[in-house]
Amino acid sequence: MNTDNARTSSVRFPKPSAESFSVELRKRVNQYFRDKSIAPKANGAMKFKTIAMLSLYFLPYIAMLVFNPPVWAVLVTFIIMGFGMSGVGMSVMHDAAHGAYAKSPRINNLVASSIYLISGNLTTWQLQHNVLHHTYTNIDGLDDDLDTHGLLRLHPSQPYKGRHKYQVFYAPLLYSLLTLNWVTMKDFSQLIRYNKQGVANFTKKELKAEWYKLVISKLVYFTLFPVLPIILLDVSWYIPLLGFVMMHVIAGFILSFVFQLAHVVDHVETKEVPAEKLMGDAFLEHQLKTTSDFARSSKLVGWFVGGLNFQVEHHLFPHICHIHYPAISEIVKKTAQDFNLPYYEHRTLVEAIRAHLNSLKMYGKPDFA
Repeated sequence: MNTDNARTSSVRFPKPSAESFSVELRKRVNQYFRDKSIAPKANGAMKFKTIAMLSLYFLPYIAMLVFNPPVWAVLVTFIIMGFGMSGVGMSVMHDAAHGAYAKSPRINNLVASSIYLISGNLTTWQLQHNVLHHTYTNIDGLDDDLDTHGLLRLHPSQPYKGRHKYQVFYAPLLYSLLTLNWVTMKDFSQLIRYNKQGVANFTKKELKAEWYKLVISKLVYFTLFPVLPIILLDVSWYIPLLGFVMMHVIAGFILSFVFQLAHVVDHVETKEVPAEKLMGDAFLEHQLKTTSDFARSSKLVGWFVGGLNFQVEHHLFPHICHIHYPAISEIVKKTAQDFNLPYYEHRTLVEAIRAHLNSLKMYGKPDFA
C-alpha cells in the first residue's frame, strides 16, 4: 500500500541543522535508553497493562453471557465495558498501531488488530492518525482530526457558522458519538475518501482486500456486540441494544476528550499551509509547538489513558512505548528550555479540560481568526 498523500506531498518541513533542538533531543533520548540498558518498546509493566485493559473489556462480557444477569447488571456490564473499550484503544491498540509495542512488525500488527474488537478499522485509523494527524499536526486542511465537516470549529482559519457559538455546549454530545460513528459510517466513508484523495493509493487488489476485511470485521463485531447478548440473555431485546449504545457513548466521550486535550487547547499553536508550502519550523519543533501535555504527575491518569497525557513526547517519539514517557518527558522539557522553545502542559486533568472548553468558546466567536 502506497501512503503518499497527493494533498500533502508538496508540504515540507525545513531540515534541522546539526546543532538544532531536533538533533540534540534525539541524541539525549537515545542516550537515556543506552544508559539504562533498556529497550524503548513494551516492558513487563506494559504487558501487565495490556492484560488488564483487555480483561476490563472482555471479562465482563464473558461473565454476562455465562451468568445471564438481570437487567440492571446487564447495563452495568456494558458501562464497565465502555471504560475497558476506551482503555484498550488508548493503552494497547494505540502503541501497537504506531509500531511502539514491539520490535516485531508481526506482534505490533497482532496487538493493533484489537481495534477491530472495539469497533474500528486499522487501515483507516492509521491513515487518519499516523499519516495525516501526526505529520500535519494542527495544520488546517491537512490534519484530519480537525475536520468535523463544519459541525465544530476547531481551528481559527475554519469557516465560522452561527451554530459554532453554541459548540462549547454541544461538543461533548458529539464527542460521545465518536465510536458509534466509527462502527456505522466513518470507516466506510474514509476508505472511499482516502483512496480517492490519494492518502493511500491502493491497487485494485489491495482495495478489494481492504473492503473485504472491513465488511467482515464489522459483521463479526456486530455479531459479538450486541447480537449475541440479544439472543442469549433472558432480557428484552432492547436492553442489550441500550447497553451497547451506553458502552459506545462512554468510550466515545473518553476517547474524544483525551485526544482533544492535546491539540485543541488555548495555548498551543495552530498552523496554516504557507503559499510556498514550506513550514516555518523543523518537524520536531512543529510537533512541540502544536501539542500539550496534561496531568504529568498523575500516575492514575497516565496509566488509564495510555500515556496520552504525555502527548508532547508521543508526537516527538511515536515509535517509543508510552510506558517510558514519564521518564523522557523530563529530557524533552529540559531540552526545550535549553533551546528557548515552549513546552506546553497543564498540571491537572481539570485544567486541561478547562483549556479545551476555552478553545471551543474562542473558536465559537465570529471575529476570532
